[in-house]
Amino acid sequence: MEKQIALSIVAFCLSVGFAMAQQGRGGPRLTVAERVKAVNEKLTDFKLDKNKLAATDSIFTAYYSTLQKERETMMDGGGTPDREAMRSKMLKLNINRDEQLKQIFTDDQFKKWKDDIEPPMRPQRQNRQ
Repeated sequence: MEKQIALSIVAFCLSVGFAMAQQGRGGPRLTVAERVKAVNEKLTDFKLDKNKLAATDSIFTAYYSTLQKERETMMDGGGTPDREAMRSKMLKLNINRDEQLKQIFTDDQFKKWKDDIEPPMRPQRQNRQ
């Protein structure tokens, strides 16, 4: 009986591990709409009017759509993607997005975006050894 329980626990742990591995690094990627919704939830303190909220939706939808497209293009090659090229493209996209956000946010709101909201939303690299 104890062996059966131990084997059941091991089988369960293995199945959970395989499921997570298939989804990739702890879970599936969020869709563009889910990412935009997550950003909007973090911007509720800004109390943006309808026009500004629509503008931020448009900016983030375009930003995340382009990021997704670029990531897919880089991964289509089959081999290891050129990280430096991807980093360069992402930096340009971030600068463009930020320039657009500066037109909508007040200086204080933009500072809060850059200092408090954006950093935790960036994907974190896992140490690979």
